[in-house]
Amino acid sequence: MKNKLLIIGASGHGKAVADIALKMDKWQSVNFLDDNEAITFSLGLNVIGKSTDVIEYIEDYEIFVGIGNNTVRKKLQENLLANGASIPVLIHPNAVIGEQVEIEVGTVIMAGAVINCCTIVGQGCILNTGATLDHDNLIEDFVHISPGVHLAGTVKVGHGSWIGIGSIVSNNINIHSECKIGAGGVVVKDLSETGTYVGVPVRRVRE
Repeated sequence: MKNKLLIIGASGHGKAVADIALKMDKWQSVNFLDDNEAITFSLGLNVIGKSTDVIEYIEDYEIFVGIGNNTVRKKLQENLLANGASIPVLIHPNAVIGEQVEIEVGTVIMAGAVINCCTIVGQGCILNTGATLDHDNLIEDFVHISPGVHLAGTVKVGHGSWIGIGSIVSNNINIHSECKIGAGGVVVKDLSETGTYVGVPVRRVRE
């Protein structure tokens, strides 16, 4: 493991990511890249360049994409992997991780999150504050599970989906790729089409 960490994105989500990295106490230094030239410090850490400068730092730093938008995060992380970057997993010390849980590179697990046994979490995911995933879940790449979301057992969430704050997903549910679940949504049956879903239980409102 390299002893320096570089986070792309110094705003809201990037700061939350940096806070976790500092609490993990694995890196001698943590810095940011950000395209807003007005930001020179964030969370007391230096912004040392723009996102386009990242290739210059690949040899010396582990690099993490601290961007909340799934599509942007995917583009940046795939470019980093193609260029041989070392990308860590970030797990808040107060998260609870069960046995036989697999977590892929570029994923962040935030404070109070619980992942129960035999769950697989793909690359570039966000498991936000206080989210819970029960046993045998499959979370595909570049999914954002918002704060306070609760997934029962044997739930599959497709690539690039976003589960809004406070949502609930019943057991044995499959959610299609690129779905968006509105805040407080309750999912009680499979979502077999890409789209935006809202309500209790959720209904599809648009593609």
